[in-house]
Amino acid sequence: MESSPSVAAAIGDKNGEEENGSNSMRTAESMLRLLPMSLCIVSLVLVLTNSQSSDDFGLLSYSDLGAFRYLVQASGVCAGYSLLSALVSALPRPSTMPRAWTFFLLDQVFVYVLLVAGAVSTEFVYLAYKGDAAITWSGACGSLGKFCHKATASLAITFAVVICYAVLSLVSSYRLFSRYDAPIGYTNKGIDMSAVFRT
Repeated sequence: MESSPSVAAAIGDKNGEEENGSNSMRTAESMLRLLPMSLCIVSLVLVLTNSQSSDDFGLLSYSDLGAFRYLVQASGVCAGYSLLSALVSALPRPSTMPRAWTFFLLDQVFVYVLLVAGAVSTEFVYLAYKGDAAITWSGACGSLGKFCHKATASLAITFAVVICYAVLSLVSSYRLFSRYDAPIGYTNKGIDMSAVFRT
């Protein structure tokens, strides 16, 4: 039995709409993955160029502080992964289960890596501004205001990247778990519960 031209046209329109929808989703995801890359590069530039000298503390650079060295490493790896994942997600080929699992796991990992880098650096900046002068260098931001302002801006950008990756992890979670069928509902029809609990 041959299908009518109107049915064939309707099927073709539906397939075209699905393809356009998947293309637009792919483009949107690629753009969303490129956003953290640009933010990580800005954060890297801020931290790498962050150095200042003062009479009280001498020359201070990001490389003198372990928290900011870790932030630089995390931002560099994040920028590389963002570019690579944007290129892979832009490829017009069907998503496979290994690819979906890889995106899901790596997006989750980068949320936590960047969150830890931001938290450690935030603790340092907080102590630099409001720490106890007897046991920390809390007066440093008075003498090294430019250094502290750049560090604070870099932290704000890092937390913006964390938010981007949190959104990306939700997208990759949806892409992964929407492939699985819903669990079959369990019903206890036909079982007399009063007979089970009868003594």
